[in-house]
Amino acid sequence: MTRGIFVTGTDTGVGKTWVSTGLMAALQQRGLAVLGMKPVASGCEQTPAGLRNEDALLLQRQGSHPIDYQLLNPYAFAPPIAPHVAAAQAGTRIDLARLETNYKILSTQADVVVVEGAGGWLVPLNERDTMADLAARLELEVMLVVGLRLGCINHALLSVESIVRRGVPLAGWVANTLEPAMPVLADNLAALRAHIEAPLLGVVPHLAHRDAAAIAAELMSNLP
Repeated sequence: MTRGIFVTGTDTGVGKTWVSTGLMAALQQRGLAVLGMKPVASGCEQTPAGLRNEDALLLQRQGSHPIDYQLLNPYAFAPPIAPHVAAAQAGTRIDLARLETNYKILSTQADVVVVEGAGGWLVPLNERDTMADLAARLELEVMLVVGLRLGCINHALLSVESIVRRGVPLAGWVANTLEPAMPVLADNLAALRAHIEAPLLGVVPHLAHRDAAAIAAELMSNLP
């Protein structure tokens, strides 16, 4: 495992945050100090301390030691909309240099930093840059979370193709069972394994109660 890993997904709502916390827990079980980062988050709630995002707070709590929220989540927006649109409405611009600075600070405080993207691989961050540009700038390996549901094969293969084309290393992928009664789930999983050259790092079952430790158990034996 490199010093940092970028967790992206085939879409929004595929379980990136829980897989990220599970990855953090798995690495912590290996004796590593691990911190999370959510560079950009929309759909935040106003609190006495400022805007806070539920996913970012989960990453913060899973961290090996306390860190300042603004360091973990430098761009937080209230509307649950695309980050570049939310930033424009807030009168700001998402700056990759600022995100890189925060990542470098976090990387001096941990053995591994798990960086969770927003939405999918090519979500725009400003008029020019996307999440893919951020992962490339931070020189991180990528873990792709594939949400197992109708349409997942197409979404996964398009994402993998784009990641590989960008020259960013794909460390592997995680299958997250979103629909326990998904028809021919095993066949879909077999097709994904046949078409994705990167290793399958774990198959997360549908969990009634999402739990980082349970997800870590699915990942532990497959992590490099």
